[in-house]
Amino acid sequence: MDPDLMKSLHLEGNPRRELFRQVRERISAAAGSHTVAGRVRIHSPSSSPDLQTLAPADVPVKVGSIQCWILDRGRKLPLKIGMNSVGRLPDNDVIIDDATVSRRHCAVLIHSDLTFELHDVASKNGTLLNGKKIAGPTQIRDGDEITLCERRLIFLAAVQQKASMPRIPQEWANEHTQVG
Repeated sequence: MDPDLMKSLHLEGNPRRELFRQVRERISAAAGSHTVAGRVRIHSPSSSPDLQTLAPADVPVKVGSIQCWILDRGRKLPLKIGMNSVGRLPDNDVIIDDATVSRRHCAVLIHSDLTFELHDVASKNGTLLNGKKIAGPTQIRDGDEITLCERRLIFLAAVQQKASMPRIPQEWANEHTQVG
């Protein structure tokens, strides 16, 4: 994750600034290397339960390709594996041109194990999922409605499972597995 992506300078002097920083750390930990490598828990001495993702422990990477989008008023906005920031600032991954939406409103995490989660980023008015305000990291699924103030977005996910792994020629496998 780009460390400059989730700056809190816009909250200078605002009491929400410390909350924003705490949420930023939690999202950074949840969107760590496991989103690419398939490891879904952060294993470090400094990790705490608050800094873990919703994905269950020790889930292997699923073979497949993921395509995810946010649907906003007919626009299909692509998401990437990892952290996707959503808000009205122009450097967000998903830009919502609406004055009621916070500069950095929420984040959508796309994990390589084909799970997805939504985080509110200390927004002023909160983030709703299917009409209910989220209090922390929340699992999302294809077709879920994300509401930012009065703006309604739809999360779309298409997962295509690969039919089979590529075949390794027998002569190559034999040549590279001999001990000796």
